[in-house]
Amino acid sequence: MTKTFFLALAILSSLNASGQNILKQVQHYLDSAAQRKVDPSYIEVPTKPWRIILRSKINQVDVDYMNSFKNEAENLAWNWELCFSPPLAASVGFWAGYRGTGVSYSQSLLKNAGRYFSFSTTGARYGFNFRLRRFSTSETTFHSTFSENGKVIDEQEVSGDTDAKIWIRSVYINGYYVFNGRRYSQAAAYNQSVIQRRSAGSLLVGATWYQSSLDLSEPKNAPFVILSKDIGRIKLHQANIGIGYGYNLVPFRGLVINAMAMPTLSVYNRVKVYKYDYNYTMLEDEKQTGTDDYGKWNSQTHTWANGETHKPMDDHGEWMKDIEGWQKEEDTDYGSMHFNVDLRAGIAYNWDNYFVGLQSQFNRFTYKKDNAKVNLFDWYARLSVGIRL
Repeated sequence: MTKTFFLALAILSSLNASGQNILKQVQHYLDSAAQRKVDPSYIEVPTKPWRIILRSKINQVDVDYMNSFKNEAENLAWNWELCFSPPLAASVGFWAGYRGTGVSYSQSLLKNAGRYFSFSTTGARYGFNFRLRRFSTSETTFHSTFSENGKVIDEQEVSGDTDAKIWIRSVYINGYYVFNGRRYSQAAAYNQSVIQRRSAGSLLVGATWYQSSLDLSEPKNAPFVILSKDIGRIKLHQANIGIGYGYNLVPFRGLVINAMAMPTLSVYNRVKVYKYDYNYTMLEDEKQTGTDDYGKWNSQTHTWANGETHKPMDDHGEWMKDIEGWQKEEDTDYGSMHFNVDLRAGIAYNWDNYFVGLQSQFNRFTYKKDNAKVNLFDWYARLSVGIRL
């Protein structure tokens, strides 16, 4: 028993030493990645490598879904737009890491406005960022226009809350390469892993993977799904590449002001839609019997007791008590290449082992296929206060 105990201690000691050795190797790699090929008269690498940052952030994701229907025989057109624009979401969180590599987590201060997780790493010539967000909203605006012979004959707009939550999830992955990494640092204004001492700029090339899902398939949201040609879920996948320019202005020691603009071209653009059916309909079908005696709904056969498959919705909301929905089909479309944009701005001030920064970023992602179009606008502004250890 004693021999077994000492053997276990020896194994644990060996594993601990091995783990410490691996950690030192990782730290050495990150130190060398931050310092090599850097002009110290332009970029200063702090001696203290660890950083802890407290963050306060506001952000918003707008989703616009548009579609149009035309009856060329009668010169009629119906255009409508469904907008999901939740209010500004404020969140608080932290970032912790070694040199330019670390993780962050933030929690929204609004109910159901989501959580955010990100991983980022930066070096003298590269940067990589992974961001994950999931939240729900019930605020929506529906705008429709009826036209005849090109002239608007009726226009309506309705704003309010949906009866069930609409879930939006987004994944953002971005990587970039800096050509003038010796004198220009993109990280100086955004995570303060290094300090920009003199003004400099650089061309950058970048690649972005963005995927987002919009889910409004909850049965109580059936009216919106029906108006969306039975589309209850949308998944957007998009890959972009681009070339841009960034510039760091250093008006005096410790302060850096950054601006970066990168037009991008979508080289992969896919939208997958999932269509749903419900046991209720917004309008009476001409084929229906017209009787109000529908009886009970049979979930197995997808029919009412009187044989009908859809029951008209009443004006008092009673339909919400026993409405059911199910996925009936899915469809995938690939869009053509088009331009998007990635805009960033940041400002930071460093003194001793402390620093403060203000950053913002704007992304626009679009998809168009036939008469349907989806626009996603994703932006944020963030205040950061940190310390080097």
